[in-house]
Amino acid sequence: MLRELDPLLHSQLRLGVMSLLMGVESAEFVYLREKTNATAGNLSVQLDKLSEAGYITIEKLFSGKKPLTRCRITKKGIKAFEEYVSSLKDYIKK
Repeated sequence: MLRELDPLLHSQLRLGVMSLLMGVESAEFVYLREKTNATAGNLSVQLDKLSEAGYITIEKLFSGKKPLTRCRITKKGIKAFEEYVSSLKDYIKK
């Protein structure tokens, strides 16, 4: 029986963000926006959803007087992403 795909990760933008965060220790908001071609508003909303689920942490800092938002994937997020990829592989095999 095929496992249900995590609806939170089944969004193109959220999946893209999670994929990017899997390969780095942390990533700045601007980097994620540029890599995903998302608008700042849409990316912000999707990051909040991932944060509320406990998949990422969001750190708001300042670099001098300039605001800086940094995202990091959590252990829960890594597990969810790995399970999502595993489930996708099961679908491909069927």
